[in-house]
This record gives sequence, C-alpha cells and structure tokens, in this order.
Amino acid sequence: MRHWVARWSRPGYALALAVLVVVPLIGPGYLLLRDAVSTPRSYLSDSALGLMSAPRATPQDFAVALASHFVDGGLVVKALLVAGLWLAGWGAARLVALVLPEAGAGGQFVAITLAIWNPYVAERLLQGHWSLLLGYGCLPWVATTMLTLRSGSTGFFGLAFWIALAGLTPTGLILAATVALVCAAVPVGGAGGSRPRWVCAAAALAGALLAALPWLTAAALGLSSADRIWVQAPDVAAFAARAEPGLGTLGSLASLGGIWNSEAVPPSRTTLFAMVSAGALLGVVAIGLPTVLRRRAAVPLIALAAVSVLAPAALATGPGLATLQAAVDAAPGVGVLRDGQKWVALAMPGYALAGAGAVLTLRRFSGPAVPALVCCAALLLTLPDLAWGVGGRVAPVNYPAGWAAVAALINRDPGLVAVLPVDTMRRFAWSRPAPVLDPLPRWVRSDVLITGDLIVSGVTVLGEGHRARKVQRLLLAGADPAALRNAGVAWLVVEAGTTGDMGWAARTFERLPVVYRGHDLTLYRVNGQAGAVPADRRLLAVIAHLVWLEMLIVGATGMAVAGWRQAEMA
Repeated sequence: MRHWVARWSRPGYALALAVLVVVPLIGPGYLLLRDAVSTPRSYLSDSALGLMSAPRATPQDFAVALASHFVDGGLVVKALLVAGLWLAGWGAARLVALVLPEAGAGGQFVAITLAIWNPYVAERLLQGHWSLLLGYGCLPWVATTMLTLRSGSTGFFGLAFWIALAGLTPTGLILAATVALVCAAVPVGGAGGSRPRWVCAAAALAGALLAALPWLTAAALGLSSADRIWVQAPDVAAFAARAEPGLGTLGSLASLGGIWNSEAVPPSRTTLFAMVSAGALLGVVAIGLPTVLRRRAAVPLIALAAVSVLAPAALATGPGLATLQAAVDAAPGVGVLRDGQKWVALAMPGYALAGAGAVLTLRRFSGPAVPALVCCAALLLTLPDLAWGVGGRVAPVNYPAGWAAVAALINRDPGLVAVLPVDTMRRFAWSRPAPVLDPLPRWVRSDVLITGDLIVSGVTVLGEGHRARKVQRLLLAGADPAALRNAGVAWLVVEAGTTGDMGWAARTFERLPVVYRGHDLTLYRVNGQAGAVPADRRLLAVIAHLVWLEMLIVGATGMAVAGWRQAEMA
C-alpha cells in the first residue's frame, strides 16, 4: 500500500494542481477565449489542413476534427488542456527522479509545483493557447526520454510519441525538438555504455521532420498557391516580449512572464506584486542552482533555460526587433519566432531541476519536508489568481441555438462563406468579456473567409487572408451581390451582438435572400461557386497529416508495449 501511494502521489498531486487551474471548465460549455475556440464539431476543410492561410494550427485542427467525430469537440479541447498541465507537472517529477534522484519526493513536489504554477501557464491560458500548453507539458518527458536513450536504454518509441504529441502545433514541435537535441548532447553513461550522441540527435531530427510534415507540406503548397499565402511578412514589434511592473523585460521573462498582450495577464502580475511573484520563483531557482550545476546531465538544460530567457529579451530591444523584422521580410515563415515570450517554455525543464535542487540545498538546515513545503507554498501563494481559471477569467461558454442552426444549413450545401462584421476578433454579448476568434470557421465544412488581421495597441497587424480582404472590401463598399458571386462566395453570415466594421454592407445583403434569421445570426444565400483547392494538393496535405497521426499512434503503442515488458520482467 505504501509503495502504491508513493508511486501515484506525484501524478496525483500534478493532476490536482492542473484541475485547480481549470476548475470552471469542468462544467458544461466550450472554451472560447481569444485564440482558443472549441465547437461541438469541426471538419476536415481546406482551412483545417492549412491550405487557406499560414498553417499555424496544423495538425491541431486536423486532430480535433477527427476526434470530434466521436466525442464532443469542446470536451476534446478541455481534456487536452488538462492533459498538458498534468503532463508538465508529472513529467517534471520524472525528470527530477532521473537526473536528481537524491532530491527525493520533496524535490519532485517542488518541481511539479513550479512546472504548473507559474506566470507562463497563466498568461498562455488567458491568451487561449491550450495546444501550446500541451506541447509545453511534453517538454520534461522529451528530456527524460532522450536522457534515457543516451544511457543506452530503449526509448525510440517514447521519443517519437512525445515529439508527435508536442507537434500538435508548429511551436510545440520546435520546443520539443530543441529540448531533445540539447539532451542528446548530455554526457551520460549506462550499464552497457552510452548510446552515441549522433544516433540520438538523428532520431530526434528524423522524428521532428516527420511530425512537421503537416505544416511543412501546407507551407510549401501555400508558397505555390494562387492566393500566395506567404506574401505578407508578419509584423514583429507588436508581439515582442513586454515588461511587467517593476521587473523590466528581462526580469519578466526570467520569471516566466512577459507575454506581448497586456490583457492576457493575471491581475497579480499587473501591479508591483509581480515583483513578489518573480522573487519567489527566481529565489527557489537560485537556491537550487549551485546544487544542480554539479550534475552533468542538468547543465545543458540550465544553459538552455538561460538562452531561452536572454534571447527573447534581446529580440525585444530595438536592434533585436530590426534584425528579426529583416529576417521575416526575407523569409515570412520565420514569423513563427515573432512571439518571443512563448520560447521561455524552454526554461521549464531546467527550472524544475533547479527547484528540486533547492530542497537539497536547504535540507542541510532542516529535514527535506520543510524546505519542500516552504518552496511549494511560496510558489503557490505568490501567484494566487492562477487558481480557479485564473480568477474565473477562463470559464466555459454556451453557444446560442442559432449557431448550430446556421452551421447545419451551410453543411447541407457547403460553399465559400463570407462573414460580417469584418474584424477577425469578436466580442459577443453571450460570451466572456475578452475577445475571441470567430468560431464559425470551426463549425462548418466550408472554408470561411477570414483575413487574420489583428489590432494590437491600436495598430492593425495584417494577416495572410488576401482573398478574404478582397471580399471584405466588396462588402464594405456595398457592392452588387453579383460581385460576391463572381468572387465565389456561396453564403454570407452576419453575426449580431459584436462590434466591428460593417461599412455599407447593408446595401449588399438587403438584396440577398434570407435563409435563416435569428437573434444572433442571419444567413444569406449568395450562390457563388468557388474553385476548390486542387485534389492533388489536398491529397498531399491529408497524407502528411496521416503520417503525423501514424507516428503518434505507433509511438504510443510501442511505448505501451515496452512498459508492459518491463513490468513483466520486474
């Protein structure tokens, strides 16, 4: 019994913290907050395959579309979010058990707390980056698997699984591949000798390449498409890391905060109390650092943590922004780097080890239990508003009945959909106060024309939706419906209860037949016929996504079989 409790206390504690963060989402409803959009059902449209705009949400949209055929899409997203936070904590404990076993249970509990209860989780949650948090949760597992692989033990299937799971988004994949390559350089040795670094690095690179096929394929097809998806170079200045009160940019990043959007920040990080929060986290890390630096396997992860803080801080300076903008102008795909603060996730494995090291440092003055309790309490109490959905700001939303009705009508006769108002972000009267991406594209089989334009601090940052922008200009000018038909638009949806520019669009839709009129939505029939994405392009995109899915399944199966064999031998 004691062995069972000891074995499951770590994942149990991690799950308890993860649930405490997202308690409101356990109720019925859907996650609808800034970039997070969940719907009862989504489909394998060209947009979901990354063929209509820059493929930032591949293979995420593909995976959710598949899963929502069997389980409500809202439940899928909420489950994956909880899984990401849980994996972050549990994985941190596993990493400590491998690299710093003498830290014991106390060190592992501190590592769990630090991995889950920090400003990065709070700010990314408020920004709606649930899939990024899933990739974040995979990082300590990638590190542990690679270190095990380096020691000569098995782990290729596990490495494939964790890289593929983190690869639900391009950013998650880049984070996982970086951690894997750093850990491949760690000097370790096993009973039978260590596995060569080049073998481990090659395995990581091969896995990352396979997992990246969905967005690499979509990006390549976008470069050669008639819509020229990648022509617009993303603006970088609006997404630079931001200083929080009393900390400066470097202090904010070092304490795992500093997201570009000042509205996606927990209240405790918007006042000088942020200094207390930063002091507690950095204090725990600093106390454990001397101990951890004496462990060869931990040094590369500590070095990675330092780079992941210093590099975004440098890129947030004038010269750094100019350099990054020049790189993005030359190769727009490099725009994935523009949100500098998200790369601070790479610090988490090293920070978790340092947090565990703090227990080793402090237990010279008392038993191991007291330092662990003090460190955990300090981390929890200095970021109190992470609990309960970041103080209730992350809570489920219920869609009005009109959304399901309009989606059903469009899905019976799919065709290109235009939407009014023209803004990318919405503020519905029935949703939370924070803005949210338009949910319609994930409700219907059809492609929905969205520009991707964002207004950040009063400045419009253009997206890649050139075709959508042309149609929106027609609507705002009150063009003849024939012009919409010539543009290939089959449906027009007007969303009520949200702000946004309507221009002279009434002149257009007043001349269109109404198919559905409700309190929240009005659906007009336009009857245009849009040219579909060529079948060969769609087939290539589907094959690339299936390769990623197969990698995920084979990796999970192989890892389960290996675990079963180890249990049989024990």
